[in-house]
Formats: sequence, C-alpha cells, structure tokens
Amino acid sequence: MSGYVLILNAGSSSLKFRVYELGGAADGWSVAAGGQIEGIGTSPRLHAKDGAGKAIADEALAEKAGASAALDALAKWLRSRFGEAGLAGVGHRVVHGGAAYAAPVIVTPRVLDDLRALEPLAPLHQPYNLAGIAQLLERMPSVPQVACFDTGFHRGWSSVAELVPLPAEIRRAGVQRYGFHGISYEYIAGALPRVAPEIASGRVVVAHLGSGASLCALKNGKSVDCTFGFTALDGLCMGTRPGSLDPGVVLHLFQALELSAKEVETMLYKKSGLLGISGFSNDMRELLESNDDGARLAIDYFVYRVAKELGALTAALGGLDALVFTAGIGERSAEIRRRIAAASAWLGIALNEAANGANAERISAPASRVAVFAVPTNEELVIAQHTRALLGLAPARAAGGK
Repeated sequence: MSGYVLILNAGSSSLKFRVYELGGAADGWSVAAGGQIEGIGTSPRLHAKDGAGKAIADEALAEKAGASAALDALAKWLRSRFGEAGLAGVGHRVVHGGAAYAAPVIVTPRVLDDLRALEPLAPLHQPYNLAGIAQLLERMPSVPQVACFDTGFHRGWSSVAELVPLPAEIRRAGVQRYGFHGISYEYIAGALPRVAPEIASGRVVVAHLGSGASLCALKNGKSVDCTFGFTALDGLCMGTRPGSLDPGVVLHLFQALELSAKEVETMLYKKSGLLGISGFSNDMRELLESNDDGARLAIDYFVYRVAKELGALTAALGGLDALVFTAGIGERSAEIRRRIAAASAWLGIALNEAANGANAERISAPASRVAVFAVPTNEELVIAQHTRALLGLAPARAAGGK
C-alpha cells in the first residue's frame, strides 16, 4: 500500500478507529479497516473489520488496561497488519475548539495547550480526545496529526444565535453559544445533495439522536442554530445529561443542597438525563423494552423535548422543508422516530409506517408536507477528508461524499 490515514475518536471507555488506505481505490482511497477498543479500564477488547465488513480482529487486551495502554495495543495491531511504514497522518475528533479554532488544524504543542484549556467545558470528551493526541505527539512526533472540531461547523452563526445574555466582560472572555455534533452535521449537509437534492438547499432540521443528542437547523446547507450552546449539557435530554435547565436549579444545588462543584459536575454529566429520570438505564433500547414507570417517563420526556425544540428551530428557520434523523437512536429506532413525528404532526409531518419500520432512507408519507429521512452519519469520513486535504494527500471533497 502507498500509505494510510488513521482516524481516532477517543472516549473515556472506548477508542474508535478507522483506517483509510491511500491509493486503494479509483477515487484515491478506500476503507482498509475499522473498529474499536471497548471496555477501557475494565475488560478492554479490540474489535476490527476490514473494508468489506469481515471480522479481522477480536482479542482481549490486558485486564484493566487504561487509555494509554489501549492506544499502544492499537498501534501494535496496526503495525502487524499494515507494516511499520506508511502512516501518512492521524485525524482526531475533538469536541471543543473554542473561539480560536473554527476549522480543522494541524496539531502542535501550542494548539494542544490551547485545547486543554477547554477541558472544563467538555469533561466527558475533551480530556480523552487530547490524551491520544499527546501520546502520539510524544511517541511519533514525525507523523502529522489533524484535529477536527465538533464546534467548527457551527461557526458563522448570527450574533444573536451566538449570544449568551450575560455582561459584556463575561462574553469577551469566550462565553458564547458554540454548538456541537458539528462533524456529524457536516456529513449530513454534504450528503443531502445526493440523498435528497430537492431539499438540500432548503430549511432542514437534522436530529442527531444518540447517547448525546441535539438538533441542528440548516439553511442552504449551513448551520444557523443548534440546541447545544456553551457546553454539551444544553438542549435535549440525553443519556446521562439533562439538557436545558433553569440556571436557578444549579444555584439551588450549590446553595441549598451544598453540593461541591465536582458533585454538581458529576450529576450533570453522568447521573441525569434518561438515567436520572428512569433510575436504571441510559440506553434507549432498554427503556423501550421496559414496563417500568420511570422508563416510560424518560421516553416521554425525551420525545417531548425533541418535539419542542423542533418547533423552536422551525421558527428560527421560518418554516421547515425536511427533517433528517441520524446517529444511533435516530438511525435505528423506528419507534422513537414514530413518536417524534406524531408529536410534530402539526408541522405537517407524516410518516410512511412501512418505510419507517424498515429503516428506509426516505420515511415520510407521500402526503407529508415535510420530507423525512433517516440517514446514517459518518463522522470518520469527514475527519478523514479534512485530514487528507489539510496534509496535502489529495484534493478536498464534499463532506457527504462516499
């Protein structure tokens, strides 16, 4: 092979990866492998498939191996499969780019320091995103690395959409609405001209529904608003995050309940949302299968919040031409899509029940005034395209391309 690009998405307990081979297909590259190491810190295991989807690895790593050991194990596996040479670059998902980084960037020690300062704004993701970058900078300093930001796609919002209504001196310190899940939304915006060219330049709301959940309003393929704001706690109810809260609730946690800052952070990031409401699970599949009252309440609240925010973003767009579901719940849960559509019928949304049940790409009924789609996202492809372009490995392509 003439070389490969490695794409990493590092989390607290998992390390997702994809390998793109350069010169491996008619368009100049192809997927050579992909997979993840899951169970980091407890019982880590490496799973991988080749570009055709055939399993090529399923092996246990050292018990309780941490993130650093997991990355070392992945590097060893990659060398055994692809050889010592040929790694042309590494692309990373980084959740927060802050005010300074609106576009993908080649990582330097200075860039890494800047991004570390944002860790308190994304404690579930940013430290783990950056730890892998730092480890590779130390051990493979000659291999260029590219950081792609979940906030980047949302830069360019109007001043009103970005505004956090606090005093000017606070806003000048970087307190503004950023939006997240931007890499996923960039993929969908790039895919719509292929999937549904008739609405690609129209007024579209994309629903990225997974353990983390948000909605994004697109006009002419550009983000104009998002349910996320300053941090990834805002907006919709999520797996373990509450979404929008009255700020007075947080004051109450500090002042009346006398919780510490760490206790409040842990509650907001790890103990709330679907888990907090149900009392037993943050997994939508488990909740849908349960007859527990808490599970039903968690699902009802999730659907209520999505429908409510869909109405708000429709107002921001001045109307709605299409709704696109994506990410784990959005792509695979016909029941949640059905419930959201039913709660949003006043917008003119009507589903084709057979198409929805079959997880088809277009799932709206012929009479629906709003077109509805379920489109799988591909964040790794977007990161790979930016990495390839920024490192001069090949011309840039539309984010939603194959």
